[in-house]
Amino acid sequence: MEQRHLGRTGLRVSRIGLGTLTWGRDTAEHDAADLMKTFWEAGGTLVDTADVYGDGEAEYLLGRLIDGLVPRRDLVISTKAGSVPDPDRRFDGSRGHLLSALDASLSRLGTDYVDLWHVHAFDPDTPLEETLQALDLAVASGRARYAAVSNFCGWQLAKAGTWQLASPGTRTRLAGTQLEYSLLQRGIEREVLPAALDLGIGLLPSSPLGRGVLTGKYRGDTTPPDSRGASEHLAPFVAPYLDDTASRIVDAVTTAADGLAVTPLQVALAWVRDRPGVAAPVVGARNAQQLTAALSVEALSLPDEICRALDDVSAPVHRYPDHDWSTL
Repeated sequence: MEQRHLGRTGLRVSRIGLGTLTWGRDTAEHDAADLMKTFWEAGGTLVDTADVYGDGEAEYLLGRLIDGLVPRRDLVISTKAGSVPDPDRRFDGSRGHLLSALDASLSRLGTDYVDLWHVHAFDPDTPLEETLQALDLAVASGRARYAAVSNFCGWQLAKAGTWQLASPGTRTRLAGTQLEYSLLQRGIEREVLPAALDLGIGLLPSSPLGRGVLTGKYRGDTTPPDSRGASEHLAPFVAPYLDDTASRIVDAVTTAADGLAVTPLQVALAWVRDRPGVAAPVVGARNAQQLTAALSVEALSLPDEICRALDDVSAPVHRYPDHDWSTL
């Protein structure tokens, strides 16, 4: 699998990443082992997790697979900290919480360091410079090799990225940012993506298949019984992308797939993989068969006319002040 630099850093990652959101909850250990082996054998390196996935079970499960199944040196392990199970405070970006959470992640993963450590979300109740200092301390101590953020909006990313660049040699630059991005969700193109491109921050799209909807499995009134849309706790996650607008985009993806003699999954994933600024979409598969289908996109590059057609049908509405005001 082709490797790409993450942002303006020396860190190289496979251009498709493996997500572990459901590990330890919906994905059992034997399925996770099959996923990991399939991914590694295909040349995949980037494995993405978080301390809250499965209440820590995803990291624990990943840790058991490291070395026993796949050599640690062959992986780029990415994890996140900052989300907390507190209804009154969803995110804790304090230095104390983040560094304690990193130590707990390392213990569950059974490793001395993570390759990429994210602040999971912006915490409005903690000064941003305090949150970012935790990233500096993690990198300086060797517990993290590179630093990143996740779910930061445009101004938050621009402020964080600029702050880190303001003191070179003292603060660690942001290598990446992770947000949802797909043909069904292009909101980051308004401000996040321009900020990331300007600051040299690589993008790691989550839910690149529109929470599974872009595979075409939900066309019409069909909800496969083994899909996330049929799952009691994941159905609300899928529901926002089952409207008429999404249906039109899925129809266009399916038409393109038919014309290219490939699958809708391959078209949707190739589109987001090759967008400007994207380093590696993170794919969450239920089993090795699904992952193999996603990894088959490695050989596909969409023709320009297909890309333009998909851009047009999925184009978000960007008005003042997101685009040049003089043209409005």
